[in-house]
Amino acid sequence: MNATQSIDTIHEMVGMGIDADTDQYLTFILSDEEYGVDILRVQEIKGWDSVTPIPNTPDYIKGVINLRGTIIPIVDLRLKFRLDSVSYSPLTVVIVLKIISDGNERVMGIVVDAVSDVYNVPETEMKPPPDFGNVVNVDYVRGLATVDEKMIIVLDIDHLLTSSVLKSLG
Repeated sequence: MNATQSIDTIHEMVGMGIDADTDQYLTFILSDEEYGVDILRVQEIKGWDSVTPIPNTPDYIKGVINLRGTIIPIVDLRLKFRLDSVSYSPLTVVIVLKIISDGNERVMGIVVDAVSDVYNVPETEMKPPPDFGNVVNVDYVRGLATVDEKMIIVLDIDHLLTSSVLKSLG
């Protein structure tokens, strides 16, 4: 899958040959790890382009873009997860997501290293995140799934992008 693949094509895959107890996740790569988000929350995938920086925001908020008249905050997940910063490449993409917070919908974008695939994950295959006690906050991890012998970290994108990011946006 690449950044130019239309989100309509991805959404057409939703529901094809899966049962009611299976969810679909768009997966992406960050620092050689694979993460997933609910495919139904994905509105668009676009190649990296410049953003308009906003003063007094955390370093992981790259700025905003104007996407067909909608101003969208852009969050670099590498920086949000305190991973090493890398130069953006032709594979770097922005995944535009619908976020639900306190009953309200917002649109936000996340910068990731590359888009990977779309996987069907039966609910029975989703394992809860490990309990690290108070040492590590994993509230934004919905669960862990093993697909094709690899571990995928499934994110609770609403919690991740509302717990601290939206508060910092004021």
